[in-house]
Amino acid sequence: MSFTRRSILAAGSLAVASTALRGISVAADATDTRFTPRELGNPNAKIVVEEWFSLTCIHCAHFAENTFPQVQKELIDTGKIRYVFHDFPTDQLATVAAMVARTLPPERYEPFCSSLLSSLDRWAYTKEGNPKDELKKMAAFAGMPGDTFEKAIADQQLMQFILNQQTEAQDKFHFDSTPTFRFNNKEQVSSALTYDDFAKYLAKAS
Repeated sequence: MSFTRRSILAAGSLAVASTALRGISVAADATDTRFTPRELGNPNAKIVVEEWFSLTCIHCAHFAENTFPQVQKELIDTGKIRYVFHDFPTDQLATVAAMVARTLPPERYEPFCSSLLSSLDRWAYTKEGNPKDELKKMAAFAGMPGDTFEKAIADQQLMQFILNQQTEAQDKFHFDSTPTFRFNNKEQVSSALTYDDFAKYLAKAS
């Protein structure tokens, strides 16, 4: 999904952010799992692959459904790579969804994100109902109580953390679309890669 600097900034203008700020600090507590890295695979792997994605991006959904399962089976589960996920919401709804995903226990983050990406028509682009209400239902299926969901989408500290991380990545790597991948900090590509193309970039970065 292509985006502009303006669209990134707009992602921070959330309706759920109407709650008055009460001197909230945006410094991330290392012991708070909302702010810890989301990654899979061998922590000592020589190759690190990073993905920046948006939970309302159809191209991210395509990669998640068609390529990532093979990446996980052949490269992550075998210990060949460490795979790091980065939230990069390109609209307000994606920001809310990322906040919910990060409020879940870390081990549920990837399954929940995969579930959202595989059912965009059910919640993000639903023709019936409210996207936030549909997201709340998805969160409930993942084990999140309703009151926890409401707290998650009003969590100003978490929202600011996600947006800060996004801005830092954009300033450093100059993305123009999602998903964007970096292979061992050597190769960067913005595309919903096939597995064969993914493997080619992996080989170039090895």
